[in-house]
Amino acid sequence: MAIADRPISTVLRDIVGNIQDIVRSELRLARAEVGEELRKARYGAALCAAGALLIIFSTLFVLLALVYSLSAVVPAWAAALIVAAGVGVIAALCLGLGLKRFKALRTPPKTTATLKENAEWVKQATRS
Repeated sequence: MAIADRPISTVLRDIVGNIQDIVRSELRLARAEVGEELRKARYGAALCAAGALLIIFSTLFVLLALVYSLSAVVPAWAAALIVAAGVGVIAALCLGLGLKRFKALRTPPKTTATLKENAEWVKQATRS
């Protein structure tokens, strides 16, 4: 059968099939590339986690050293209480500032407008 003898439905079916194959292969390529980048990032994330954990331990030892140095001036229980109160005040300030920043966040106006526009378009398309 010659190409000119093929019915239009067969040609359209072939075109749709080819487009589907192209989209599937692009998705497979994207999935492979993202997976490769995630494998590379895993090592960096592990190093960052180890660094964060070590910073936490370092901070705890600095606070412990502060308690020991204060215990030379005041009783040990009072030194621990002073350090705990100081850390609590700093934590409360950080938490308050962080919550204030979160409350100041707003939805992206362009994205919201686009989503509303798309929803309206879908409603109009389904009504017709």
